[in-house]
Amino acid sequence: MKRNLTCIICPRGCTLTVETEGDKVSVSGNSCPKGAVYGIEETTRPTRTVTSVVRVSNREDTMVSVKTAEPVPKENIFDVMALIKKASVKAPIHIGDKILVDVCGTDIVATKDVL
Repeated sequence: MKRNLTCIICPRGCTLTVETEGDKVSVSGNSCPKGAVYGIEETTRPTRTVTSVVRVSNREDTMVSVKTAEPVPKENIFDVMALIKKASVKAPIHIGDKILVDVCGTDIVATKDVL
């Protein structure tokens, strides 16, 4: 199977061609080794950083922005979002505070301060 991708690792934006035949994956069009790694990972096990908001229970109409500390497999995004939707925290919250622990192999962390 042949797939065309645009590498997002650096601003160069190389056009990658990723070909898979069984377990063999080959990448062409990359200008650096990072592009080859990106092409293989995006084709074999794509991941994404999930961003959202969590309600701050002791502040009226206040939310804190959050994200996954590490990218999660694409097939787990809806599971992550369901857990985030159920969560709430109390202020004060600081950037980097763990809001949820061990969600699909990573933590959900705050990306802003709420004092």
